[in-house]
Amino acid sequence: MAGPNIASSSTGTTTSLKRKAATQENIGGPEHPRKLAAIAEADTNQPLRPSKFAPNTAASRLGKGPPPLTKPRAPTLSTSAGANGVRRTMRATSAPPKTAPVRPPARPTSRATTTARPTAASAANDQRFDSIQQQISKIEEARAADAARLDAELAQERAKRSDLQASHEALSRELTNAKTQELAQRQELFIASDELNSLRQRHEREISELQADLRRKDRELRELNEDLRMYQSDLERERETVRGLKATIAQQATAQVSLTAQLGALQAEKAAVQVEFDRTCGSKADLALQFERAQKRIAELECETREGEMVRRKLHNMVQELKGNIRVFVRVRPVLRSDIVSSTLHSSGSSVGAITDGADSPDLQEEAKRREEAMAKLVYPDKMDHREIVLKSSSESATGQERKEEWQFAFDRVFEPHSSQAEVFEEISQLAQSCTDGYNVCVFAYGQTGSGKSFTMEGGASETSAGMIPRAVEQVFRVADELKSKGWQYKMDGQFLEIYNETINDLLGKGEFDKKKHEIKHDPKTGRTTVTDVNVVPLASATQVRTLLALAQGRRTVAATLMNERSSRSHSVFTLRIRGENTLTGETCEGSLNLVDLAGSERLEKSGAGGDRERLKETQNINKSLSALGDVIAALGEKGEGKGDKHIPYRNSKLTFLLQNSLSGNSKTLMFLNLSPLATHLNESLCSLRFATKVNNTTIGTAKKQAKQIA
Repeated sequence: MAGPNIASSSTGTTTSLKRKAATQENIGGPEHPRKLAAIAEADTNQPLRPSKFAPNTAASRLGKGPPPLTKPRAPTLSTSAGANGVRRTMRATSAPPKTAPVRPPARPTSRATTTARPTAASAANDQRFDSIQQQISKIEEARAADAARLDAELAQERAKRSDLQASHEALSRELTNAKTQELAQRQELFIASDELNSLRQRHEREISELQADLRRKDRELRELNEDLRMYQSDLERERETVRGLKATIAQQATAQVSLTAQLGALQAEKAAVQVEFDRTCGSKADLALQFERAQKRIAELECETREGEMVRRKLHNMVQELKGNIRVFVRVRPVLRSDIVSSTLHSSGSSVGAITDGADSPDLQEEAKRREEAMAKLVYPDKMDHREIVLKSSSESATGQERKEEWQFAFDRVFEPHSSQAEVFEEISQLAQSCTDGYNVCVFAYGQTGSGKSFTMEGGASETSAGMIPRAVEQVFRVADELKSKGWQYKMDGQFLEIYNETINDLLGKGEFDKKKHEIKHDPKTGRTTVTDVNVVPLASATQVRTLLALAQGRRTVAATLMNERSSRSHSVFTLRIRGENTLTGETCEGSLNLVDLAGSERLEKSGAGGDRERLKETQNINKSLSALGDVIAALGEKGEGKGDKHIPYRNSKLTFLLQNSLSGNSKTLMFLNLSPLATHLNESLCSLRFATKVNNTTIGTAKKQAKQIA
């Protein structure tokens, strides 16, 4: 790389020298040609050169002066050697001559002076002209001497230039040789560098291999040391084991003697056991035969049990059908302390304080007297079957004579005021059994406000006061658990609805009421009734049902009337759906249990709802739905008597339309008639008893079992 750099540097040097010489040639370099001295200076040997800047003033001012004596020549070119020995030709220049200005002659003042002065002036001019002539000749001589001198210098410069060119060519050849040598040295240097790099890499590889071997040797050394420590510890353990074995051998040797004695005893026992074993093997065949017979007997009993279960279901259904697919139970509630106080308020208020003041020490005689006065005359003549109830009333006629009236009614069961919740449920427990058999069951409570419908259906918080709904659910779960041993598996879910002012509300819903529009749909093929957009909760235990009942009670619509402080202003319907499957027989069944708590039937003058617009509307809707229920039952009775294809007005009310399948013969229906024992409610009780008698005399057909055989 040095060769090209040197050549380029020499070329650049030559070019710079040429540019420098040209620059000096244009602007006048360091070696300018000598300038001629001015004419007015003391040196008169220099030739005179006319100046274009300072013309002959005297001649111009005097008009036509004398012509120049000599013709001016162009300046001669002078050659000078530059810094690099190259001769340059330069044009000589000179400064304009410094001549004294010639003053014009003064204007004549008078005619006399103008004639005398021209002669003196001519003489002076001639002298000056001679001196000028001499100066010009001197200048010419000096110029000739300068030209000769310049020619000699130019020849010297040319000789120097030729010498410089010769030396330049020699330097160029040396430079070329130096470049060639440099290229050869560079190639050798590159080869040596490659060899050095390869040697360095091989050296590094050898070093890395040696280091890897060293590390491997160190690792092997550590592993060997670790193995050595392990072997030493194993050796110590083995030594300890050997010492222990030696001690054990010593002990075993001692125990061998006792074992030998024991062996003799054991051999004797073995002989006895062998005899017993032979005898056992003989009885084993007998036991195997007995076991086989027992298995066959078990299979026969299981088959008989399944057949017996089917027969039980059929007989149970036959018994329920013989009792009637629609039955009416009457329950009279006991007289409450609040009833005594309210009845006393209607009469004289003098003895009220004796009953209400002092809860710890009431006047028992006065309370018993008021209780007897408040009660209506109810008689239960059938002490055996408890199926009859008689109402008696006495009044004075317009003539002052005592008039006695008596009304006698007969139903499927009559519960007196002292009957407990367990006794009431005992009569309907068989209906809960029918749900697990695949039948639809409907139980609804009917009666006036304050007659105990909600207590009968829902009950209280304790176990003894639990109502029909929690007891029926517990019965269903208990029967389902008992049938698991016979191959039945059940799934249950429940829903709780409210019908308020002909609007269906979901008591188990999460949002507010009347936000969703619920519709009732009946499936004629399966006989199933569904309500759209309601929460259906899967049930896993009877305890969960109690929680749902508590939630629904808090959301149900109640209000205070003159007849009840917490009167139910709506109908509530709890539905429990049961789906069962028998994995042994392949049979499936599906049933439902509808437990309905109807709103109280009442008169406006009795309940005092006529003064409140909202209570009035509620009472009108309640009475309308209960009237529609009576119309449906009446139509069913006429149809059962064979009076043709009677239209059943189910759609007149949301209540009857929801209970259509429960009242149309596809369900086992039970009506609870709740009565108040108070004499003031006698007319309401008579109306309720007459309606219950109409229901009890109605025939709605035979219930159908919702079951099928799995293919």
